[in-house]
Amino acid sequence: MLARPLPLATRASPTIRILGIDPGLTITGFGILDKCGGRLNYVTSGRIKTAEGELAPRLKAILDGVNEVIARYRPQQVAVEKVFVNVNPQSTLLLGEARGAAICAVVEQDLPLAEYTALQVKQAVVGTGHAKKEQVQEMVSRLLRLTANPSLDAADALACAICHAHAGFGKLGASGYRIKKGRLV
Repeated sequence: MLARPLPLATRASPTIRILGIDPGLTITGFGILDKCGGRLNYVTSGRIKTAEGELAPRLKAILDGVNEVIARYRPQQVAVEKVFVNVNPQSTLLLGEARGAAICAVVEQDLPLAEYTALQVKQAVVGTGHAKKEQVQEMVSRLLRLTANPSLDAADALACAICHAHAGFGKLGASGYRIKKGRLV
């Protein structure tokens, strides 16, 4: 006798753990959530702070911090915010280096990495690409049913993870994307 498939409502959806990263040289925000079917569940969030001083130790602190988060929470996918071109080229360069340190930690662990612009992240979370940071923070709290607002950096990282979850990358093969050198292409 053949077993009948379970109705869609009772099938167990796989849980996908997503790490969102909001890179910054002084503060790199991170946020982790679990996606189970259409539901998003908050796991944790925080900030990796670097001390003032030479660039190399600050980049190492970001690399080590992201590696520690990955080792502790074991995400299956990672989303990071793309660098925007700033008015100050020096700031843009430093932000890019901080972002590079975070990406290196992800690639070292062979995790799939997706990149989103700030516009895409805000659109996914708030509904408009020109939302203010405080609006993103408030919507992240509402979407994840948090009792308090996370810090702005952590909220941006969680928003990046939410954007990734809504993009449908939980099913890589069905999305038309593939992984190449740790990145979704």
